Amino acid sequence: MRLPNQKYPLRSKEEIPESDRLFIRFPLHNGDGRVELSRRGFIGAAGLAAVSAAVGMTIPFGRNLREGFIPAVMAESTATIAGKDGLIVLNDRPLNAETPAYLLNDPITPTERHFIRNNGIPPEDTDSAKWMLTVDGLVENPMKLSIADLKYKFEVIELALQLECAGNGRAYFVPPARGNQWTLGAIGCSKWTGVRLSDVLKGAGLRPNAIYTAHEGADAHLSGDESKLPISRGLPIKKAMDSHNLIAFQQNGKDIHPMHGAPVRLVVPGWPGSCSQKWLRRIWVRDVVHDGAKMTGTSYRVPHDPVAPGQKVPVDDFVIIQSMPVKSLITRPKTDLETKDRTIEVGGHAWAGDRIVKRLDVSIDFGATWKATELDDPINPFAWQNWRANVTFPTPGYFEVWSRATDDKGDMQPFAISWNPKGYLNNTMHRIAVRVS
Repeated sequence: MRLPNQKYPLRSKEEIPESDRLFIRFPLHNGDGRVELSRRGFIGAAGLAAVSAAVGMTIPFGRNLREGFIPAVMAESTATIAGKDGLIVLNDRPLNAETPAYLLNDPITPTERHFIRNNGIPPEDTDSAKWMLTVDGLVENPMKLSIADLKYKFEVIELALQLECAGNGRAYFVPPARGNQWTLGAIGCSKWTGVRLSDVLKGAGLRPNAIYTAHEGADAHLSGDESKLPISRGLPIKKAMDSHNLIAFQQNGKDIHPMHGAPVRLVVPGWPGSCSQKWLRRIWVRDVVHDGAKMTGTSYRVPHDPVAPGQKVPVDDFVIIQSMPVKSLITRPKTDLETKDRTIEVGGHAWAGDRIVKRLDVSIDFGATWKATELDDPINPFAWQNWRANVTFPTPGYFEVWSRATDDKGDMQPFAISWNPKGYLNNTMHRIAVRVS
């Protein structure tokens, strides 16, 4: 099921109700960085002068700016951590870290640059020789499988698969949503090696009343309570039987890194990364929608209909997130580029959950006009798609490059999305700053 984003024409001047305004937070603007953007009009001459002064040069397409506009150059935050190539730590218990956009430029995400999303405490013993996976529940042939069994009994394949946290972009919601304040870097597309989840389920023999899978990992609850699981999510049988879901034991040709779920994990591309259980110990098949940890309440759910920023929403109005929305990322150049060149190459990636991206456009005049880019097909289904374009700036000054992807069903990245209480599914256009001298 896809949930509609509330969208408005980029240059509409019509009045919009208070409940429908877009609220976005930019991390480094005026202290807490919160700013309200509305469609009431464009910034005035005084505002344009102030923004020009802030970026240190003229803004040639300033007439297209909106009231409340914050330049992308002022929204960039950087930090690094030891042991990962430039990742930014958002939380250390559990460990969660994202990758700055410019470090995601590789067509295939290196392991050292893949984001980390943990929910509990990783297991200490990840000896692949002793690891066992149980498949049980509503199956004809319950199984206990070692990694050697998986490799021997089922076809081993390698696929490039995109994984994205449902909260990617949460940092830009106001009022703030609780949870890790991901900006843009909770996304990656590595090559994963393993066996098809569908082959294992077929081998176990699904019973006619099977409707959902349930997954359990070996990570421990943060409380230390052994009776609790930090996360246990599942899939409708139809999605579980997609041939591109893997029970994986390698990432980019090597054993999976411990922080990425070694020695074996699920990789369920196109849906929230939380469906891709790490340190996988058990898959059990059920005749009800799974009600494990972070499957109920408001976890990985959004309101069925748009709501006002800050509005309290009854739990019954939330629905489970399934396919992720269409999205794009500019990975080169790094934002806040200073250049004397009037023409530069820009590029990055685009993806669309269960769908395919059919068009990627860029703008240098704050969305007034758009230019189509060269967009590659995915190297296999559920891989992100690489794109590139040359853009030419007409004069010196401060510019922004915006990217906008459109999927094969016609859904397009919006300039604005509706707020939701958990800060999920932020797929607003990406933008970078360029200073032409």
